[in-house]
Amino acid sequence: MPSSGPDKKSLIGLGADEMSAALAAAGIPDKNVRMRVRQLWNWIYVHGARDFDAMTNLAKDFRAQMAEHFTLGRPEIVTEQISTDGTRKWLLRTGPGIEFETVYIPEEDRGTLCVSSQVGCTLTCRFCHTGTQKLVRNLTPAEILGQVLVAKDALDDWPSTAPGRSVTNVVMMGMGEPLYNFDNVKTALVILTDGDGLALSKRRVTLSTAGVVPMIARAGAEIGSGLAISLHAVRDELRDEIVPINKKYPIKELLEACRTYPGASNSRRITFEYVMLKDVNDSLADARALVKLLAGIPAKINLIPFNAWPGAPYECSDWAQIEKFAEIVNKAGYASPVRTPRGRDIMAACGQLKSESVKERASTRLAAEKSAQLARMPH
Repeated sequence: MPSSGPDKKSLIGLGADEMSAALAAAGIPDKNVRMRVRQLWNWIYVHGARDFDAMTNLAKDFRAQMAEHFTLGRPEIVTEQISTDGTRKWLLRTGPGIEFETVYIPEEDRGTLCVSSQVGCTLTCRFCHTGTQKLVRNLTPAEILGQVLVAKDALDDWPSTAPGRSVTNVVMMGMGEPLYNFDNVKTALVILTDGDGLALSKRRVTLSTAGVVPMIARAGAEIGSGLAISLHAVRDELRDEIVPINKKYPIKELLEACRTYPGASNSRRITFEYVMLKDVNDSLADARALVKLLAGIPAKINLIPFNAWPGAPYECSDWAQIEKFAEIVNKAGYASPVRTPRGRDIMAACGQLKSESVKERASTRLAAEKSAQLARMPH
């Protein structure tokens, strides 16, 4: 996080207990700590304060003490792109090679922020651009929440409790596998859904996983958000290829975890994401198998036209085929909207997110190698 001093700790992303301990360590008297945490929490997450000077109802000496020890720094915005359809994408950086993307998708009835949980990804899902970038590291709670704060700053979306907010929904569907960064994601989402802070309903937060089966029940019990499953195939041999984590946790185990997901009901359906790949997983037999697989699970099926990227190994299914596939799913009683691709012109659509850090590091390395070669050449 940007900071004017190397020893300053960011207050963003600290739970209430952690913030209390940090204030006590900074010399705030024990009898005042609880009140001060409440005040800071309100300024940071309700009003979006970017520095302590903005906290005008707090004493100057207290603000100065806070500024001496702490920062409210956001991630650095490397680039901001705005699509012709209004979708926005930010490439953010918090250190050398630590880059990640977040996307805001405005719609008539909602504004959805797609948030990343890792720099790169441990998984290698073949349809996903992020999967071509190796994992650099997990994002911290401050970096996860920082994406929300950056978006709300850009959209002038403060205070967070005001009616008509721009960011109404958050989906953990950006770069990375959230359940492989469980503790940090949990900390961030607890703050995101705190009624005295960013105040987003748990019903408006969705965590997407490629199928880390042992963590699914824990996510339901400890986070309690909506659940989305990146399914994309109805047979293990095909899913092994498209979503390789399936080799570890096959479809049968994954669906059993969904059937027992805490809180799943007809009013809180599990979303199954299914990317439409031409002549790979889009046959009408696949549609019928999908319906059969999900029998008994309170489910919604999102059909996603494949969003191509340079070097992608697949093509998008023909639109007529997607419609026939959707008709079978709909007739079986499942809501199966075909997700309209958003932000394709700025590579912000589903499966297209990838930071530039790998490319930049490669460019830097090539330049260095070229310089070294020139230096070795006889003059």
